[in-house]
Amino acid sequence: MGKLAICPGSFDPITNGHLDIITRGAKVFENVIVAVFNNQSKSPLFTVEERIHLLEESTKDIENVTVDSSDHLLMDYAQEKNAHAVIRGLRAVSDFEFEMQITSMNRKLNENIETFFMMTNNQYSFLSSSMVKEIAKYNGNISGLVPDHVEAALKKKFNH
Repeated sequence: MGKLAICPGSFDPITNGHLDIITRGAKVFENVIVAVFNNQSKSPLFTVEERIHLLEESTKDIENVTVDSSDHLLMDYAQEKNAHAVIRGLRAVSDFEFEMQITSMNRKLNENIETFFMMTNNQYSFLSSSMVKEIAKYNGNISGLVPDHVEAALKKKFNH
């Protein structure tokens, strides 16, 4: 397809579901920027710098993926980077209504940037960063839900 796409998120932390969307998006677009946005409605476990490091380690083998961060509006950031598209992952129908509202507002802000939805792999349809953090907090088994280095970082955060 060519062109540059932004894959935005809070990535606190990156999960294998996120990695699935990023990897598949990188096969469709010429270049993908995975952009960490600090969601003010959430209290992050990892700093932006830590999330960037975890993302860089997770995507180091995907040549056309770079990692960045922004505290601007997504559409302003995408325009600044000359992006043509935004990639959003959908886990279930329950995600659709929320994502549709965001996409409609983004379209109002910049009609030249398209949003592409990708359905996550079924094995990750239940997975969220919040759920992973909750399980890790109580020393539950999160192997297979996040990359190994993310699992280690979570154990360190929770002193396990």
